[in-house]
Amino acid sequence: MSCSSLCRAFAASLSLFALAACADTRGGTIPYDRPLAAPDEVKFQTLGANYRIAPMDKLSVKVFRMNDLSGDYDVDLAGNISMPLIGQIYAANLTTEQLDQQLTEKLGTKYLEHPDVSVAIKSSTAHVVTIDGAVKEGGSYPVGGTVSLIQAIAMAKGTTEDANARRVAVFRTVGGKRQAAAFDLTSIRRGQVPDPTIYPGDIIVVDGSSVKAAQKKILQSIPLLSIFGPL
Repeated sequence: MSCSSLCRAFAASLSLFALAACADTRGGTIPYDRPLAAPDEVKFQTLGANYRIAPMDKLSVKVFRMNDLSGDYDVDLAGNISMPLIGQIYAANLTTEQLDQQLTEKLGTKYLEHPDVSVAIKSSTAHVVTIDGAVKEGGSYPVGGTVSLIQAIAMAKGTTEDANARRVAVFRTVGGKRQAAAFDLTSIRRGQVPDPTIYPGDIIVVDGSSVKAAQKKILQSIPLLSIFGPL
């Protein structure tokens, strides 16, 4: 299971959907109007030269004068990328320089004379915000720093028709512990309450009627406040 899938599974299993059915109201055990503290690592950290490629990263590979080979490549769950001519090659745990060398060697052995290859990280799972629940395009989105909650929801193409925008949970690690807070997106959009800051590593879950009834029943028995501690 990918990092983003794990995040979504976690969010789905421990999220604000302990809140009751999906009426357009506030509710649930996660407190409102109590902003979360900044996470453990506030500043955005750039990827160093020694950064090692991880599953679900997106790579930009350029082969000089070979447009058919150049492009963006996703690292799959097994850590591989798949390129024309050379097929699958293991990329996980390599630096971009090491992968560059391997691609150059493989292309030069059979297909090209003195290939000129460059590899770069286009997006990294190390700096993402995960958005799930009743949004149009849930997933993990790369961010270059902080964004607001409204901006984060916009990355996921907005909420769905069955979303309850008054029940949005944000999960964050603060002081080494997972914490959560609920936000009323409707009130935020109306300018009635501040638009909270979202940091890389946060998980956002929007309530909606698509949540399975059995899952809700299980979640109603989970003491969220004892899990996440005081906010």
